[in-house]
Amino acid sequence: MFIVAAAWSFAASWRLLCIGMLALATLLPLAIAESESAARGHGGQPNHAVFTSSFLVRFRRGVDNDFAHKLADKYGFENLGPLVGADGHEYHFKHKTLPHARSRRSLMHTRVLKSHPSVLTAVQQAGFRREKRGLRPAIPAIHGLHYAATLGEPNTVDVEPTDPYFPLQWYLKNTGQNGGKVRLDLNVQAAWAQGITGKNVTTAIMDDGVDYMHPDLKFNYNAEASYDFSSNDAFPYPRYTDDWFNSHGTRCAGEVAAARDNGICGVGVAYDSKIAGIRMLDQPYMTDLIEANSMGHEPHKIHIYSASWGPTDDGKTVDGPRNATMRAIVQGVNEGRNGLGNIYVWASGDGGEEDDCNCDGYAASMWTISINSAINDGQNAHYDESCSSTLASTFSNGAKDPNTGVATTDLYGKCTTTHSGTSAAAPEAAGVFALALEANPQLTWRDIQHLTVLTSKRNSLFDAKNRFYWTMNGVGLEFNHLFGFGVLDAGAMVTLAKQWHSVPARYHCEAGEINKPQPIIMGRSLFWEIKTDACKGTDTEVNYLEHVQAVITANASRRGDLELFLTSPMGTKSMILSRRANDDDHRDGFTKWPFMTTHSWGEYPQGVWKLEARFNSAQTRLGHLVEWSLVLHGTKEAPYRTLKPSSPHSKLAIVKKAHEDKKMK
Repeated sequence: MFIVAAAWSFAASWRLLCIGMLALATLLPLAIAESESAARGHGGQPNHAVFTSSFLVRFRRGVDNDFAHKLADKYGFENLGPLVGADGHEYHFKHKTLPHARSRRSLMHTRVLKSHPSVLTAVQQAGFRREKRGLRPAIPAIHGLHYAATLGEPNTVDVEPTDPYFPLQWYLKNTGQNGGKVRLDLNVQAAWAQGITGKNVTTAIMDDGVDYMHPDLKFNYNAEASYDFSSNDAFPYPRYTDDWFNSHGTRCAGEVAAARDNGICGVGVAYDSKIAGIRMLDQPYMTDLIEANSMGHEPHKIHIYSASWGPTDDGKTVDGPRNATMRAIVQGVNEGRNGLGNIYVWASGDGGEEDDCNCDGYAASMWTISINSAINDGQNAHYDESCSSTLASTFSNGAKDPNTGVATTDLYGKCTTTHSGTSAAAPEAAGVFALALEANPQLTWRDIQHLTVLTSKRNSLFDAKNRFYWTMNGVGLEFNHLFGFGVLDAGAMVTLAKQWHSVPARYHCEAGEINKPQPIIMGRSLFWEIKTDACKGTDTEVNYLEHVQAVITANASRRGDLELFLTSPMGTKSMILSRRANDDDHRDGFTKWPFMTTHSWGEYPQGVWKLEARFNSAQTRLGHLVEWSLVLHGTKEAPYRTLKPSSPHSKLAIVKKAHEDKKMK
């Protein structure tokens, strides 16, 4: 018999958050997990139990920081401040003498905190692993010759940058360097030529720190928006190691905002934008509170949060954000940027074909923009994961020549040409989004996603192993399981952003559920169907799709051999879970896990949705599909009705015509 993992409290909260309940008043009173399940992954996968010196303290009423500080000091704790979105009810305490990590809970310290009449509960924080998404060379790639002999002209947009590494930045301008495909790039010069360079936009690099004294970064550094959550101070400078392990954040920062024409390294995608450093990735174990405070730091000063990390890319982990982190992200998209919403950009993952980014709750979240990568000739990198939640792609390295990597800034004033992994892809996307926000500062977080879908290009992207082909969805949008809707096109995005009208209000429709467990028989597929009117005639009616979630509970004798497919009423088939060769779980399966697809973007949701479950294995496997809930996210009104396409062949024109034709029927 196979055990379906219990739907413990934070898994239930995770589902509620993911299905899109936007009223924050409903979201805030989340249950705090105090059982052993707090040390487990969201998919039910057990992790080695580790408990940190951090505690979440929840008060019976909202208290000010001074009160929390006095109480913390009384019991030997340090008050690290209130949690985002908790209205003074929840604080992050750290004990002054407990070790950062231990294998057992400290019940004594928990009881001391609970003994105070103002404290409702106190929870010692579990520690878990979060890993940087970038291939690290065995020897750090350090280039000492990083200054040009003379400085170039001051910032001008009608000539090419004079920075010495710009000719190596093929992802900005691909002329065929190192065997690359000519014009396979981000088309940033078309955006720069419009005078758009990222002015007045700040991107936060959530990572292992930023070398803000680097001469190519220091004038674009936003100290006001920066913080070090690993050391709890205002100086997110990377911690030194002999192998330069903490160069990751500095490299990502240079991709976004390295200065132009200063004779140093290369140039950033949005070279007049600002970068903030949020150091949060440099401690033995991550906690929910560190992640939450990072995601919600200065949401009105920061426009874009760029994350090039996530759960371990080992092909067997199923994990995602915990309660406080999800709450911070949801609050960010609802209230950040003075109500327009923060943009969260996520690297899709480096687990290669043996992993699936729909098992990563950060990259697969509808609140984030998941970015995959391609190399300089258009094929996917060997480490690229595939999944139906990826929205678009940018570029990274994967070729045999390490110098075909991403040229950018490095620690201590140095430069590198070997930055790699989907780590390098996500900051490029953040830079493109910064250009779009300068072109139109009123863009909402959803507008950015719509612009991404409508302006990304297939270009020359292809799957080197011929597993995934380009496919047309029901309204004429081309997508690929590896690359999403294509490679970002900065010029096209800026052009469309300038004339953009914000999309209508978003609704989520709980379209139906099946909760009658059925066995998945080896050698054949199990099909479940839900027929829906997409909440027609209600306050949550959805007629034009954005994200679709299949919230699934399932178990298997070998979880990695289970494959899941979701087919829309318009015939678009999404692989929402692929085979993962390394996942040998036989106990926990998936518990209310929100698999997500973007492939039905713009489609009409009314009709029959089909879920297919099957095993992909030469060995006999057993399992059950236990429960499936279908959640549709989108708009009641046609999203592009007020926009005028510049070309009858553009994606905007194609989708708009499909919507108009449907309305006339």
